[in-house]
Amino acid sequence: MKLSWMVAGVGLAAAALLPAQQANQNPAELTGISHIAFRVSDVDQEANFFGKLGYEEAFSHVVDGHALAVILKINDRQFIELFPRTDANQPLGLMRVCYETPDLKALRAHYQAEGLRPTLARPSPENNIIFSVLDPDSRQTEFTQYLPEGRQMMDRGQHLGDSRVSDELIGFEMPVTNVTAARSFYEKLGFTAEADGHNVRLTLPANEDLHIELHPARANDQPQFLFPVDDARRAADQLKRQKLHVMRDKKLLFVQDPDGNSFVLMQAGDPSPRHLIPWHR
Repeated sequence: MKLSWMVAGVGLAAAALLPAQQANQNPAELTGISHIAFRVSDVDQEANFFGKLGYEEAFSHVVDGHALAVILKINDRQFIELFPRTDANQPLGLMRVCYETPDLKALRAHYQAEGLRPTLARPSPENNIIFSVLDPDSRQTEFTQYLPEGRQMMDRGQHLGDSRVSDELIGFEMPVTNVTAARSFYEKLGFTAEADGHNVRLTLPANEDLHIELHPARANDQPQFLFPVDDARRAADQLKRQKLHVMRDKKLLFVQDPDGNSFVLMQAGDPSPRHLIPWHR
């Protein structure tokens, strides 16, 4: 497995994250990742894998009248969604990333003004509201506003298992066909972009501890998702007790789900996982 997340300055922490919803924030902005969604070959098998990471099923819903989608909980605002493959021609792996906003209507109007052609806002299966746009690689990117009656908010404080290996998704690395086009797209979404050689680093003004890195796509490339841990050795021991194969490189751990999706656990060097440790190449 390619060791693409490299860490420098472990133990150097930035300021803690701002709360996801603040009274003085711009309503037409993103506050963080709501969920990542995967199409999987076997939902039960995948749910079992994530269960070994400590992520509990929060709820589920029916897809197309027959198949069950399972939603697993990272924390009260972040989730992992698992969708079954219902057709052999459907590709496995990441389906989409969904971001949270405090005002979906304002955000959609802003994106229309940016020429992004968002879909109509619609109710989600979890009783929230949602819309999507396509990125330059024709991947779906979603945006949601949590509503008080939505299942996420109704589930607050529940399904937060003590055995969670990490309690936050702080970013991901994404291969893209055209880095310039992808950078322009994310800037229109409201991200701040910074060039790093051939790569681009992204963060959000409302959530500077969220980090995304874009890089030119290579053969058999795939996204990698980054979770902080307090102690890499202890996290590795925890996962090995669950009979998971773990690759360790000092303060980085690499683990794959049954379909080969890649997850990186990074030692943050502080009791709180809500801190940024920059990566370098």
